[in-house]
Amino acid sequence: MSPSINQYHDVDIHSSAIIDDGAQIGVRSRIWHFSHISGGARVGCNVSIGQNVFIGNRVTIGNNCKIQNNVSIYDGVILEDGVFCGPSMVFTNVYNPRSLVERKSEYRNTIVKMGATLGANCTIVCGVVVEKFAFIGAGTLVNEDVKPYALMVGVPAKQIGWMSEFGERIPLSMTGDEGRYKCPHTMQIYRLIGGQVVREE
Repeated sequence: MSPSINQYHDVDIHSSAIIDDGAQIGVRSRIWHFSHISGGARVGCNVSIGQNVFIGNRVTIGNNCKIQNNVSIYDGVILEDGVFCGPSMVFTNVYNPRSLVERKSEYRNTIVKMGATLGANCTIVCGVVVEKFAFIGAGTLVNEDVKPYALMVGVPAKQIGWMSEFGERIPLSMTGDEGRYKCPHTMQIYRLIGGQVVREE
């Protein structure tokens, strides 16, 4: 554990975790066993970082995110508020890696927007944008941008429906027809307009 760990107030950090000098960690965050946060990382408030997690230098993690066990978040990844990263899911930052070719200057940024869920063992190929409240199923391979509220499964990922902010299927078409749905749990109203789902404010 880094000696500088004493600078963090109202943060629960396990004694086996390594926090490099310079890392920014928001209040009420929790860091579990054997995790490593690099010095350039920025971690928001009320973030749960599970066991054996690595967070790189050029990484930003928003508030209220949950990073489950065995996740590595490499340089160029941005997680907005409320993102869920399931156990052992994978990020990349080089599109065409070769051990014998240096490509650090070619890292591609990956953005996961507010409230999105990345299921266990899914893979997010670098350079994509996963839009807000999208839901990536377990084991899915994402190699293209994902629409807001889209439910994606398979290798490669294919959209099979829509998901609410509550985390349940929205029974609207994917064919571009207009539609309207009211979530029975939150009373939020979702509309399908031009092949996109939006929530009424």
